[in-house]
Amino acid sequence: MDNSTRCLATATVCNGSSCVVPASDFNAILSVVLSTVLTILLAMVMFSMGCNVEIKKFLGHIKRPWGICIGFLCQFGIMPLVGFILSVAFDILPIQAVVVLIMGCCPGGTASNILAYWVDGDMDLSVSMTTCSTLLALGMMPLCLLIYTKMWVDSGTIIIPYDNIGTSLVALVVPVSLGMFVNHKWPQKAKIILKIGSITGAVLIVLIAVVGGILYQSAWIIAPKLWIVGTIFPVAGYSLGFLLARIAGQPWHRCRTVALETGMQNTQLCSTVVQLSFTFEELNQVFTFPLIYSIFQLAFAAIFLGVYVTYKKCYGKNRQELSESKSDETVSESSLSKVNEGYQAHEQ
Repeated sequence: MDNSTRCLATATVCNGSSCVVPASDFNAILSVVLSTVLTILLAMVMFSMGCNVEIKKFLGHIKRPWGICIGFLCQFGIMPLVGFILSVAFDILPIQAVVVLIMGCCPGGTASNILAYWVDGDMDLSVSMTTCSTLLALGMMPLCLLIYTKMWVDSGTIIIPYDNIGTSLVALVVPVSLGMFVNHKWPQKAKIILKIGSITGAVLIVLIAVVGGILYQSAWIIAPKLWIVGTIFPVAGYSLGFLLARIAGQPWHRCRTVALETGMQNTQLCSTVVQLSFTFEELNQVFTFPLIYSIFQLAFAAIFLGVYVTYKKCYGKNRQELSESKSDETVSESSLSKVNEGYQAHEQ
């Protein structure tokens, strides 16, 4: 039977009912263009976030790294363990369990710095935690993967992209350092840059989510269990990070910072590790998980932000009313005291 009646004119291979058509370059071109735009935007945002970091406070966190140590324990202790427990509890496929663990072993993402600013967190601690976790990931990622994935796969098959980690570190440290310098030299201009950067950060977060949906729209059909794991995982990270920081006696604004740094993972790095470590057939089963995690970590962070802003407005209003009532009571007491003094004078 003539295969030409069944295949498109552009097909390069025809075998019965199977035809191979050259892949479209649209996604590849779009990926390169958008990656470039996102990288530039990210550098601008991190520069603006650096404008809110004071050099003395930042160095103070490095010299007395109690907050950083808590973040380290959350990042490379709690998150891999939670990933392991979820993988076993939901009995997902071995290859899927490995990807969940890769996500758990990744360092904190830069989006946590933007959100830490919006929830009035400790920006000096946030930036120092992100920097240290990215640096320590060079050694901690292979170690955590060796410990947790050996029941499913030979750890030697997982490729750690050290060059990507190094690039992430440079892309974080350089713009933040420049922002810190601007804040030190021109604090008033730094405030203006910070406001612009926070708006750009919001646009960047939305853009990343939309781009992921466009580029990988054909990979959204995966096992329901993986959707559930992707939903629970970031919530567990936020909750346990906040709880551990509070148990350690950290103030509320640092607890919020540690929570965001714990649950907000570097999903781009996870996607890179997955692409380098698995075959095309295996990727069809797991590649969407970093995108799912990214969506839910942003969704729950947005809920967290909304709750905090609502609480802040209500608490601020109540506190203002309380202070006004106290001032009224003070005035009335002073007036009463004057009346009493006059009455006593009259008696005498």
